[in-house]
Amino acid sequence: MSSSARPDPAPRTVTSKDEFAQPVSRTPALPAVASFDELGLPDGVRELLTAHGADTPFPIQAATLPNALAGRDVLGRGRTGSGKTLAFGLPLLLRIADAGFRAEARKPRALVLVPTRELAQQVTDALTPYARVLKLRLVTVVGGMSIGRQAATLREGAEVVVATPGRLMDLVERKDVRLDRVGITVLDEADQMADMGFMEQVTGLLELVRPGGQRMLFSATLDRNVDLLVQRYLHDPVVHSVDPSAASVTTMDHHVLQVHGADKYATATEIAARDGRVIMFLATKAAVDRFTAHLLGSGVRAAALHGDKSQPLRTRTLERFRKGDVTVLVATNVAARGIHVDDVDLVVNVDPPADHKDYLHRGGRTARAGESGSVVTLVLPDQRRDVVRLMADAGLRPQVTQVRSGEAELSRITGAKAPSGVPVDGSAPSSERPKRGGAPFRGMGTVPGKPGRAKNESRRSAEDRKLAEARKAARIRRGG
Repeated sequence: MSSSARPDPAPRTVTSKDEFAQPVSRTPALPAVASFDELGLPDGVRELLTAHGADTPFPIQAATLPNALAGRDVLGRGRTGSGKTLAFGLPLLLRIADAGFRAEARKPRALVLVPTRELAQQVTDALTPYARVLKLRLVTVVGGMSIGRQAATLREGAEVVVATPGRLMDLVERKDVRLDRVGITVLDEADQMADMGFMEQVTGLLELVRPGGQRMLFSATLDRNVDLLVQRYLHDPVVHSVDPSAASVTTMDHHVLQVHGADKYATATEIAARDGRVIMFLATKAAVDRFTAHLLGSGVRAAALHGDKSQPLRTRTLERFRKGDVTVLVATNVAARGIHVDDVDLVVNVDPPADHKDYLHRGGRTARAGESGSVVTLVLPDQRRDVVRLMADAGLRPQVTQVRSGEAELSRITGAKAPSGVPVDGSAPSSERPKRGGAPFRGMGTVPGKPGRAKNESRRSAEDRKLAEARKAARIRRGG
């Protein structure tokens, strides 16, 4: 690939052996491209894009690719599913390949920081085919996996590291990796890293990478913490905003379904029994496990996803969901952070989220890449005021409907139907089944953000009765 085929790079500082030095003058952004053909990509990369159905760049790719390929810092604002991974991934890989230096042991050349293990795996999966074509080595560094194995891979040498901040910092402290040769750094979903408390680790890692290297930061929102990163670590960035957070939900239908406590889980169960994939969010890990066990016993192919699951199990669960072996993913907020599964047209907040940011990220699991989808939130009477405030903070005006299980209006909105009642526990390996025991819905009644332990304890016997009533109602509807 000839350099003349690429956009002319902006002026750079000339320093010895610093192939990733930053432009020093404030230059206008290069114009957006209308197709990948304008970028002079290597044949193998262009063929891969075509094979993956990427005929036309997404807006964020069209705007940022020419500038990122030219070495400019990039500040991209866009939600998950807007095409960010290739917007930063292709320039990163192509610039590393063009530099022609293989990484030494423990000294990667490029770094991608992400907030969650799942997003790290998603980024790795998306970039690995292009890295292979360009003969680059890519390693994923996340918690929940063998740190010794990751250290061994880094000793063998890898040009690109995709990492979560905590695990990478552990490896730095063990002296299993050095970041002083990293010339290109990407922060993906920076707002999520800030929300999850990773800012100290992120800034610590950024202090270790090569000064003056290229930095690319992508975020759905630019609140105070993210703005500090921009001001401190980005130099004269090209700024592009697509699908800002307030507009990221315009392709979704938003419904608030007012339910009564005795009917909440019967309603949620019927929604889960619908045709098609659905992601259902609950407030706690224990609630996720108990509701998943109930769904499996009711005849719904469900699987649980939360932070107490091992990383291999989380990976297998997502793969089964993608393949359709599981139709309902029951999750805590861990699944709201960067999970991309095609054809999810419904997200259900069985428990309302704590704030509008969590709502937006949960909802972002549907209506991806321009597709449509629906977000449904089940609301008990004592949660209505909090949910009204949450929706106002998110800039949304949802359709509010009072529903009951078994009613036509619930089916019209969500596709709900009565479950078969034939247990499907045997469809999942025993190691992947949620643990049973205790009342199935204990701990599931709190309003997020409010103390609820004592309240939940007092509700346990009532919740047992609710479950019995829900099961009885389901049997009656089936004619049993």
